[in-house]
Amino acid sequence: MDSEILRNVPLFSSLPDEKLEYISKILIPRKYTKDTLIVMENDEGDSLFIIREGRVKVTRYSDEGGEVILSILGDDDFFGEMSLLDGEARSANVVALEDTSVFILTRPDLYNLLESKPTIAIAMLEELATRIRRSDKYIKGLSLSDAETRVGMTLFNLSEQMGTIKNGEVTIEKVPYQQDIANMSGTTRETVSRMLKLLEDKHIIEKEGRRITIKDYSQFVKKFG
Repeated sequence: MDSEILRNVPLFSSLPDEKLEYISKILIPRKYTKDTLIVMENDEGDSLFIIREGRVKVTRYSDEGGEVILSILGDDDFFGEMSLLDGEARSANVVALEDTSVFILTRPDLYNLLESKPTIAIAMLEELATRIRRSDKYIKGLSLSDAETRVGMTLFNLSEQMGTIKNGEVTIEKVPYQQDIANMSGTTRETVSRMLKLLEDKHIIEKEGRRITIKDYSQFVKKFG
């Protein structure tokens, strides 16, 4: 594996070339086709997954059996770290949303890296703190908002995770399907469809296939951020 590939992964971006070269030799590459279950909730976990290319959804199931999407992760994100850090079973399912390639880092190799390079531990803690803060804010907002506002908040969350900004506009490529957005926002697919149409009619967003562009992102953030 070319160690330069790892330079784009925030977890490793600050490491010197010789450490990247070492990591490139211990990572296990693997590919998953769309809809493949990569990690199952309650299974034992002994590996960290780093997404090289593709997208996955992190999910759990409600007491009623409905799917709840916790987050969507893409290129250079990682998952599976919780089981490695606390020794408990996997806390959620992870499913490939499209054909996805990953690097796998086993527990012994990860621990060796953390001992020899504390900056990785710091980067990991910073990312975990960001995720926790985002989740807390998101959950609080969902609990206090009406269904249509929850859809807007979910779209804002997706823009933060997946969007690219240019000239005050944010574009989200390959927006999740409406049922997935419903599962993220605790609403129905019909509500998602109605909300997206409303935002289009108000010229707040432009929608073309699975691409959504938020026209005035600063105003969108004030309303849903």
